Amino acid sequence: MQQVIDIQWWQLGLFSLTLLLPFAINALYQLNIGKEAVIGLIRMIVQLLLVGLYLEYLFTLNNLWVNLAWLLVMLLIGSSAILSKARLPRRPLFVAVFTGLCAGLLPLLSFVTLVIIQPTPYYHAQYLIPLAGMLLGNSLNANIVCLQHFFDAFKTRWPEYEAALSLGAQVREATLPFVQNALQKALAPILATMATTGLVSLPGMMTGQILGGASPMVAIKYQVMIMIAVWVMMSVSITVCLFIAVRRVISPQGKLHAECLEQGVTERG
Repeated sequence: MQQVIDIQWWQLGLFSLTLLLPFAINALYQLNIGKEAVIGLIRMIVQLLLVGLYLEYLFTLNNLWVNLAWLLVMLLIGSSAILSKARLPRRPLFVAVFTGLCAGLLPLLSFVTLVIIQPTPYYHAQYLIPLAGMLLGNSLNANIVCLQHFFDAFKTRWPEYEAALSLGAQVREATLPFVQNALQKALAPILATMATTGLVSLPGMMTGQILGGASPMVAIKYQVMIMIAVWVMMSVSITVCLFIAVRRVISPQGKLHAECLEQGVTERG
């Protein structure tokens, strides 16, 4: 297989001229997203350059404790990003989100590295960090969607919740329809992706491995493993997150946490 072809910096700069198209559309239709787009592009480039430099050092060092520390940083930043994007308070929900991500990521990552891939050493950064990044990255949106739909249900279906409590339902029973709806909404995109993978799109990991010179069949096996892992992690992380969140933000009497009320999860009756 041909080795990966490097892209020169001037070639990357030349390709960046295609950005004139979305900016022209923004100006033509007055979308007012130019500033946000520029900030996003700058952040993306700077963050990727910094991560690239750090990963080169990380791969060279290949130390267990450094790798674990980087995983912890990824989990902390991911948990914070989920709550920020979902516009929910950190104090009562951070533990729920962080625990959910850990419950989904760590067992899967251990299984993949210790049983399936078996790199030498087993904590090899070349496998551990990219795999963790793919699993976490795909799970962020699922957690955001899940939390948003769960707490939005208290705004749109508050009378239903109150009625269930007044009829003697426990908090778990009263919130069960909200939990079911949130889980369904969060998992719908990954189910659609799995159903169309290979026909409508070639996933990023598979494409990257093929461009890097790997055999298409090897890339396919990795991609199947990753898709299964992503679905499993999403399912576990959002379920654990909601399980803990219900207990942290809703009292045994059915009252919502004050900070959640301040964030817009308001009672209506």
